[in-house]
Amino acid sequence: MSRYQGIRFFAYFLEILVLFMVQETPGLLPPVLGARPVLLIPAALSIAFFETEVSAMAFGVLCGLFLDFGMGTAFGFHGLFLGVMCFLLGALAAELIRTNLLTAMLAGILGIFLLLSIQWLFTYLLYGLDYPGYAYAHHYLPRMGYTLIFMPVTYYFNRALALFLRERE
Repeated sequence: MSRYQGIRFFAYFLEILVLFMVQETPGLLPPVLGARPVLLIPAALSIAFFETEVSAMAFGVLCGLFLDFGMGTAFGFHGLFLGVMCFLLGALAAELIRTNLLTAMLAGILGIFLLLSIQWLFTYLLYGLDYPGYAYAHHYLPRMGYTLIFMPVTYYFNRALALFLRERE
């Protein structure tokens, strides 16, 4: 591992840590329609655009484990799904798709929708809680939209970071 790759990985870790603290601090980000954003999903997806498949998967798992800790779900639930999504996105970005804001937004729409829908499936439908449709429409859909707003911010931050440090390698 080169020195700049280590610096890049450390910067990603700090970004994840700061976003987790911002996400979990009550009142720091105002709720929109009663929903708070999940900042680690766009961060993990945007990191996956600029790293290899294995590195993307590792950061996806790290973000997922932080989400498991913060959301109180089964430990490893988000880590598994976000790790797989980031691995696939890293492989696609390396071989098949162009890395730009449009593909980042499409990946964000798909990734955020899938992960939060799977979370809803496991927490509402499989547990048999009351009013799952209401919860999806009034809690999960606003959360998806609010989270998606942060995709361009994390994409451009990670793009600038990756390009700046790769120039020096």
